[in-house]
Amino acid sequence: MQQRCLKPRPLWSMRHRVGFMQGRLSPPVNGRIQAFPRDCWREEFALADDADLRIMEWTLDHEELHRNPLMTAAGRREIRRLSGQYGVAVPSLTGDCFMQAPFWKASGERRHELERVVLSVLDACDATGANIVIVPLVDEGSLADGAEEESLVRFLLSQAEDLDRRGLQLAFESDMAPFDLAAFIERFPVDLFGINYDIGNSASLGFDPIEEFAAYGSRIVNVHVKDRQLGGSTVALGDGDADFDAVFTGLSDLGYSGNFILQTARDPEGSDLSSLVRFRNMTVDWLTRYGL
Repeated sequence: MQQRCLKPRPLWSMRHRVGFMQGRLSPPVNGRIQAFPRDCWREEFALADDADLRIMEWTLDHEELHRNPLMTAAGRREIRRLSGQYGVAVPSLTGDCFMQAPFWKASGERRHELERVVLSVLDACDATGANIVIVPLVDEGSLADGAEEESLVRFLLSQAEDLDRRGLQLAFESDMAPFDLAAFIERFPVDLFGINYDIGNSASLGFDPIEEFAAYGSRIVNVHVKDRQLGGSTVALGDGDADFDAVFTGLSDLGYSGNFILQTARDPEGSDLSSLVRFRNMTVDWLTRYGL
């Protein structure tokens, strides 16, 4: 068997492709593992700079949606100012708001209201420079039947021309089995729609990374790095059932060149910054080992 020849990347290049989910550098909000850190979101830019974390993925909750700084002109100016001041980019957004209040499960005026929320979020991302918008089709947002899928597909395809004009890309995070997800994503244009691959979620669902990448690997545009137990919750990297060697080998074979966002477990002692740095270093080691 011929050994692969991996062209090494500079270490700084690998390090700066590993970012973090907003809120992981702040105390949990109401005990939740993930939520917008409304009281200390500004401080996270400085903390990220100190830790040499150069990418932050923004989070947007449906609760108090329009109080999130991303959704106001003044807030977006502040985000851009802090991003420039500390050298921390915000290239992507996790739209938990879509999962918490999915338009594809609503009807009538409520559905139209939620579709308008989608459009306002796209406006905000365009104005801020976040060009990947993640739509979680998991938990409350999981597609229950064909009617929900058609509702989702029809509306999002109607926005394709606008997405193209703005240079935005929608990335689905899904609990679908690999070949079902492959059939789903084939309904969307390649340049405008992709997949956010969540390592921990796939491990929790018992999916095989080799089968996943064979089914839809070329459509992956963003990766969430976390570990989960089979059928269980998020745990520290290496303590769950994620097969990181298979994942990073597969991503290397695909030639994946996007970002890796740490959506990792909270530190039980409250030392989230030191834990995040440790998880970042673990991820950089994997990228180095597998030539990513």
